[in-house]
Amino acid sequence: MEPHHRKPETTQIPRFSDELPAIQSWKEVPSFDTGEEEARFWEAHQVDPRLMQMSIHRSDVRESTTITLRFDPRMLSRIKRIARRRYLNYQSMIKQWLSERMEQEMRD
Repeated sequence: MEPHHRKPETTQIPRFSDELPAIQSWKEVPSFDTGEEEARFWEAHQVDPRLMQMSIHRSDVRESTTITLRFDPRMLSRIKRIARRRYLNYQSMIKQWLSERMEQEMRD
């Protein structure tokens, strides 16, 4: 009896297609109860490249303002240690934390 050979499964990289409906606004993306539900949605939809491009935040030096914050030295040491573990610049991590918290506050 000859061994049964299975065809290996391949994963295709999704590409922008005219066949799938494109999400034009993030408000069109529903809330999902499960990962499977979200996977089914994204199998049948795609993000419009313009929406994706608009969603990328581009920091512009001209938009930046320098401020001074005073930290307890121990707190700053802990922040720097966390940042090193994450391979981040501690100032960038602080800005990320502030940005995330600001988004949370805006939702509440």
